[in-house]
Amino acid sequence: MALNLDSKKVVVEEVAAYAAKAHSAVAAEYRGLTVTELTELRKTARETGVYLRVVKNTLAKRAVAGTEFECMQDKMVGPLLIAFSMEEPGSAGRLISNFAKTHDKLIAKIVSINGQSFDGSELPRLARLPTRNEGIALLMAVLKAPTEKFVRTLAALRDQKQEAA
Repeated sequence: MALNLDSKKVVVEEVAAYAAKAHSAVAAEYRGLTVTELTELRKTARETGVYLRVVKNTLAKRAVAGTEFECMQDKMVGPLLIAFSMEEPGSAGRLISNFAKTHDKLIAKIVSINGQSFDGSELPRLARLPTRNEGIALLMAVLKAPTEKFVRTLAALRDQKQEAA
């Protein structure tokens, strides 16, 4: 279905709004996926806080202009869908990576984070980024380790003084 100028403007504004708030983005080629498979991917995206849109490259290029995903513009060729991580930086990467494991026709072409774009082969690195809860747990572990070591040292000193007395 061809879009008229007003419809195109609405699409660009919508995608631009999500791009302005997103943490990371993945553009993937979806050629060969069935409608059912794309519907399944969209459902999973909604559940994981990922904005997913199949959009013409010319409109996608206009939408990401002026955002940190502007670096993706030159690499946008072919039939692409674009996924923006809205809640956690790695969520779009995990979505595309996990879906591609069972659907070999979904191929990551561009990965972008922090104003830099990378080849689709970098998708696993983005997918491995910790979730918010995992990040908090890692931080707590780092903060807790020196305290535990200090407590063990004090206990060893106490034991040593008790043996000497």
